[in-house]
Amino acid sequence: MSTLGAYFRLARVGWVLMREGVIESLPAEGLPPMVAFGKSAASLLARRRSKSQQRSDRLAKAVARLGPSYVKIGQFLATRPDVVGADLAEDLAGLQDRMEFFPIEASRAAIEGSLGRPVEELFTRLDPPIAAASIAQVHPGEVITADGPRKVAVKVIRPGVRRRFSADLEAMYLVARLQERFLPHTRRLRPVEVTRALEQTTKVEMDLRLEAAALSEIAENTKDDPGFRVPAVDWERTGRDVVTMEWIDGIKMSNVEALKAAGHDLDALADTLIQSFLRHTLRDGFFHADMHPGNLFVDPTGMIVAVDMGISGRLGKKERRFLAEILYGFITRDYVRVAEVHFEAGYVPSHHNVASFAQAIRAIGEPIHGQPAETISMGRLLTLLFEVTELFEMETRPELVMLQKTMVVVEGVARILNPRFNMWKAADPVVSKWIRDNLGPRRIATDLKDGVKAAVRLAEALPEIATKTEKLHSELMHMSENGLRFDPETAEAIGKAEARHTRWGRLALWIIAAALVAIAIQMG
Repeated sequence: MSTLGAYFRLARVGWVLMREGVIESLPAEGLPPMVAFGKSAASLLARRRSKSQQRSDRLAKAVARLGPSYVKIGQFLATRPDVVGADLAEDLAGLQDRMEFFPIEASRAAIEGSLGRPVEELFTRLDPPIAAASIAQVHPGEVITADGPRKVAVKVIRPGVRRRFSADLEAMYLVARLQERFLPHTRRLRPVEVTRALEQTTKVEMDLRLEAAALSEIAENTKDDPGFRVPAVDWERTGRDVVTMEWIDGIKMSNVEALKAAGHDLDALADTLIQSFLRHTLRDGFFHADMHPGNLFVDPTGMIVAVDMGISGRLGKKERRFLAEILYGFITRDYVRVAEVHFEAGYVPSHHNVASFAQAIRAIGEPIHGQPAETISMGRLLTLLFEVTELFEMETRPELVMLQKTMVVVEGVARILNPRFNMWKAADPVVSKWIRDNLGPRRIATDLKDGVKAAVRLAEALPEIATKTEKLHSELMHMSENGLRFDPETAEAIGKAEARHTRWGRLALWIIAAALVAIAIQMG
């Protein structure tokens, strides 16, 4: 029945997108004939609207009708321009994660259910919500500490959001499987794996203990960094459905006039923001992946405070080295080295030619060297790089795409603060230090140290490996002598499952067709 339910939900999504004119406004280039025909037919069902209305406006209305979980899905896809295309990703990035408040009584019930204590025992005051998003809403509150009353921010999960998202996710998996089946050229993008990443990302975001842990980790990483911090977590009042943290009194980075009026140095703030982000990325391998202006505050001391760590990104040593060498290669115009890094990392298949790939990289790098430094976007550079790598069958690297998308956003915030912001000059101290520490003689020492550790672990595991190898050899010998057989119950179960799947699929298609006809007649 879950498959049938997914078909129904998919039909509803398709209907809403058609009615709001989203499908009509999508580009038709490169679509198979049948899909292009379906797109044309969808325009007949769209609401009448002004032709000047932007696709992003249509998309916003459609998502608002579909509900909170689709806001989250849209925001996730906005970080994957490799999957949905740059234009649609830009439209999705504009989705406002502002939802209606849910009653404070529901928040109180969630807090007590998660923490097992009455709200009155936990807080001296819990005020009505001041902000609501697709996953949770935030209440001002107050607690008593040894130093007296302290104001806190209390983030509470939205009632029923996990069940709703789980149901909508079934439709997403169905779309991904249909895409892989009927659009073979998109298999390189691994749509099912992208959906799985969406599921994992959102499950993490819906467990507020994990957001608290992310805040705690980045606080530990940045405790000695100049000009940047995150709110402190109140672990006593934090659980799966609620996270309590320090209240931040500051000015949002989107409010440039207020920052000026408060006497803050906007140029210095722009430099600090970029340098902080690059430290988190290169030094720590862990970064805040949702650093839009609404999540960045400047406190009265001039410190940047980043909130809402629901979405974060991680880079391993290989990815960090890859990023640093690429940036350094573009700066020094060593395009062959940039190409070699892609091959060494295994990102580009080895049957391609390094010199040809370096030629493609040169086509990106040379145009930027004649421009003023303040006009060159590092995020845009990475975007162009990923576009070129498609020609050489580079598979999607979700962690790099998330990094590139976050870098575009952070760089955009810096340019809001300082329109003549020089990204390369601001980044140089951090990138150069990382290159000195990790790509010079120290790299050899680090690699040797890591190699010794790996050898020790392998030596410790050798007895277990030998045992498993002997067992596998015995089983293979048994199979070669006796063959691989299913017992009768297993064979019968497989047959029944296959028949049931085919039967439900046919029935679902007929029901969807009938439902769409009925809706069309009703809405007519």
